[in-house]
Amino acid sequence: MTETILPRVPPEEMTDAARAAFDALVGLSGDATFVEVFAKAPELLNFAMVDFYQKLFFEGRVHERYKQLSRLRLSMNHGCRTCNLQNVKGVASFGYTQDQIDALWQGDYSSFSEDEQAVMELADEIALNNRQGEYTTALHQKLNRHFNVEDILELAMCLGVIVGLVKLSFTLGLVQKETYCEFGTSIAA
Repeated sequence: MTETILPRVPPEEMTDAARAAFDALVGLSGDATFVEVFAKAPELLNFAMVDFYQKLFFEGRVHERYKQLSRLRLSMNHGCRTCNLQNVKGVASFGYTQDQIDALWQGDYSSFSEDEQAVMELADEIALNNRQGEYTTALHQKLNRHFNVEDILELAMCLGVIVGLVKLSFTLGLVQKETYCEFGTSIAA
């Protein structure tokens, strides 16, 4: 179980929307600490789950498969175990194979198309642990072969919000971390 000093709302006391998000996350990763904590502030949970995920990430102008793939690459970079468990299922739902997922763990993009490789390169630049991340002319040209500027901005916005959410989740102790995760969580006694 994820450890946090913040109070949790029991599932039976959640709003219907929070309970639906709780059930979905438990089904994906077995851990819905984020929802349990943010259920204390339903408008903030709604911002994350509806305004961001439902309206922009799952919908939006860019096909969800690119967002799922880039989100998995981010979580692999960050070392968020809870995220990795959810995101592997997300990419698998779009037909990505276990061999491709295993290759991602090694940073090997060779089994992916050029457009998919460009999206993952963008994720690598935006990743929390890439302090020197940069949007170069070369990366722009790779992305622009497959996406217009509005699409690129949407991808970048999605990745930026996810990076913020993972930093928040690491700081507040809302997610489990992989053993290689370089971001500490302070839980006060």
